[in-house]
Amino acid sequence: MLTVALSALRTRWATFLGSFVALALAVGLLTTMGLGLGSTFDAPERAPQRFAASPVVVRGTDTLTVDGSRPQKLAHPHPVDAALVTELRKLGEVSADGQPDAVGVDAPADRVRAVVGDRAQVLTGDDRRLADPEPRRDAEALVTLNALLGTAGGVTTFVSVFVVASTFAFAVALRRREIGLLRTAGATPGQVRRLLLADAAGVGVLASAAGCALGAVGAPWLARLLVDGGVAPEWFAIKEGLLWPFHLAFWTGLLVALGGAFAASRRAGRIGPVEALRDADVDQGVLPLGRRLAGAALLLTGGGLLVWTLATDPSELLKRKTYTTQPMLLITAAALLSPLLVRPVARALRPPGATGTLVRENTAASLRRTAAVAAPVLVTVALAGSLLGSAATVTESKAAEAREQTSAHYVATGERLTPRAIPGAVVSATKSTAVYVREDGRALIRTDARAVTDPAAFAEIARLPVVAGDIRDLDDGSIVVNEEWERHTVGERVTVRLGDGRPVTLRIAAVLATGTGNNGAYLTAVHAKGVPVDRIDVRATGGGHEAVAAAGQALRASGGTVRTADAWADATHPRTSPKTRLGLLLVLGIALVYTAIGLANTLLMATSVRRGELDTLRLTGAVRSQILRVVAGESLLAVTVGAVLGATVAAVNLSALGAALASLSAPVEVTVPWAVAGSASGACALVAVVAGVLPAWRLTRR
Repeated sequence: MLTVALSALRTRWATFLGSFVALALAVGLLTTMGLGLGSTFDAPERAPQRFAASPVVVRGTDTLTVDGSRPQKLAHPHPVDAALVTELRKLGEVSADGQPDAVGVDAPADRVRAVVGDRAQVLTGDDRRLADPEPRRDAEALVTLNALLGTAGGVTTFVSVFVVASTFAFAVALRRREIGLLRTAGATPGQVRRLLLADAAGVGVLASAAGCALGAVGAPWLARLLVDGGVAPEWFAIKEGLLWPFHLAFWTGLLVALGGAFAASRRAGRIGPVEALRDADVDQGVLPLGRRLAGAALLLTGGGLLVWTLATDPSELLKRKTYTTQPMLLITAAALLSPLLVRPVARALRPPGATGTLVRENTAASLRRTAAVAAPVLVTVALAGSLLGSAATVTESKAAEAREQTSAHYVATGERLTPRAIPGAVVSATKSTAVYVREDGRALIRTDARAVTDPAAFAEIARLPVVAGDIRDLDDGSIVVNEEWERHTVGERVTVRLGDGRPVTLRIAAVLATGTGNNGAYLTAVHAKGVPVDRIDVRATGGGHEAVAAAGQALRASGGTVRTADAWADATHPRTSPKTRLGLLLVLGIALVYTAIGLANTLLMATSVRRGELDTLRLTGAVRSQILRVVAGESLLAVTVGAVLGATVAAVNLSALGAALASLSAPVEVTVPWAVAGSASGACALVAVVAGVLPAWRLTRR
């Protein structure tokens, strides 16, 4: 058996090389993403800077906990009050830098704790750095980066595992004639399976080891790319001593290689000698029962989950975690069922002329080859359409929603604005805040809110999506909530915690539609004392162009940045933030590169065993250029089939997102990333044609 394996290695080196390259790159990508993800778990340890000379720091309370609930960050952290500072001065020198949230104290820690009690936090040692702004910024940066690399790692794993498993299965399928000869020579099904699994194990171990080494080199490059692109903070780097990404990537690669070969080897082992030889050039039974059942189960699960989410909680579809992971079910289902789908799609696409007819029939007949080429393209196009399309659709809808919710001509924004009366205009000043409410008797839920300084002016200028009640009823004893709240009946009284943690019971004056998730709560400014105005909406009542321009000019005296309402919506709700877009393009770029490599491997393997078929075309009178056009046409048609199937899957996902927006009474701005999807399809087509034509050109030289 060892002699047979070595002989097969020498004869089918192109097949083994393709499998080796695909697996090595997959493991390399998994290692790189794992090392990057593992480096985001902890922020760098920084020495205290703000109060470095003070042995003790007293910091105001900045979290809220109610009856053992999970702590929530306060929208308005408590300052260290003047009375407490006076008491601390009796213990020693107190250092203050003008910011009221913390002070340094030159006194023993135990004496400081005795004075402070539960009125504030007492920080000593390295914990003093928590009063610096950097730890908070570092933590926020790591959360964003962790989410990005987690998504990238998930997509990379999905694409690479699928392509590797398909590559190994296709490599086994190409050896059907060899298997037929072995069976004729007396090899048992068990011996055939062991031979194929031994080949896969050998390639798997070597390729996984090479991939781990490749990932160790690629991870620092990824870190530099993220830093240069502004996605990661400047201090971000790959941590030393991380071992779990190497173990995870190596064993995943080996298991995927064995898994991809195992299913195909079981099918090959069950085929009789004569049947294997007869079936070597004719694709029959390319979709076994197990794959049919798995594809059908994923299709039903993905479709059912979409319908269920739309019916029960459509807002869930607007969350990034959902629209980046849930489409994977439908994409995987379509990829698994691709041998069943490529024939009708290929026959529906009709290339012109006699060459086109031959291309179409060859493509439809060679299901294994066509499906192996179409599936990676399907995955790439579906990912591009689903990920970028969903992100753009959500942000476009948010921007449209924000613009629809105000009738203002101008909006001023800034940290500390000074509201002024403007003749001939309605002026509505509001403050950013938050409220906290207990739901299900346990969870403490935070809702972003705006505190209104003039409820009458606000009601005149706002255009909120009210589903019950009237925002004109908003007063100091009431609150406007949205349908996401557990209790949202007009007239009902709810107990909430304000942005500084104070409890208050308010009556529900109006209820808003859920929308895209930006429809928060509204209450009056009396519940946000000390919080500066950060937004002023102005609408000219005169209606003429001169009146509108005069109102905008007068608004500039309030300070801050003054924009038209349209410009404000574009600035505060960008179509897709540069960091988000760069992150998604990074994910898709990785998927595209790997798909291109998988396509090249598949076509190089497939074309290298087509000498007999190409010789038959020569014998029927086809010249070399005609044969190469046929091969190129088959590659292009297979890529087109994959692109059509991928676009169909993306259309289903985007349609579900549009239906979710409509059910939430939000603007529906479905956006299709034509440029990215088209570029991805074009790149796949170029790689497929080159990878198909080059070996065909070599085989037809004589």
